Amino acid sequence: MNRRISNKDKKDWESFVKNNDKLDDKDNEIYKETVKYEDSIDLHGYSLRDANIAVKNLIIKSYNKGLKKINIITGKGNRSNNMEDPYKSRKFSILKYSVPEFIQGDHQLIEIIKKIDTDDIKNSNKGEFSVYLKKNVNENRYKK
Repeated sequence: MNRRISNKDKKDWESFVKNNDKLDDKDNEIYKETVKYEDSIDLHGYSLRDANIAVKNLIIKSYNKGLKKINIITGKGNRSNNMEDPYKSRKFSILKYSVPEFIQGDHQLIEIIKKIDTDDIKNSNKGEFSVYLKKNVNENRYKK
C-alpha cells in the first residue's frame, strides 16, 4: 500500500479547500425521484365526529395527490370507557369499527376507494386498518 500522497492529489486538495463553491448534494436526485404512495393518520384522542371529518378530508386530499394507500390508526379500543354507558353500543363507540362504517356509508368516498382492509379491522390485535384508493383519473375531482 502506498502511503505517500501524490503531488497531483495535494494540488487537487488545496484547490478544493480554497474553492468556495458549494458541492451538489448527490442525494438530492434520489429524494427528487422518491414518490410518496401512502399517508397515515393517528386518531388517538379524536371524538367520533372529528375523526370522521379528519378521515374524509385525508382520503380526498390523498386521492387528489394520487396516493394509493392510507393507514388509519384508531387504537384497539381497550381503554375506551364505552362499557360504562349502557346506552352506547360497545362495537360502534370504538373508532376501530365506527370509522370504517362511516367511510362505507359516504357515497363520495366510496367512489374513490378501491378497498378497505377489513381483515385488519376484525383482528383484535391491530388498532389500525388500511384504505386503498383508486387511481385519480380526473385530477382534483373533489375539493374539500
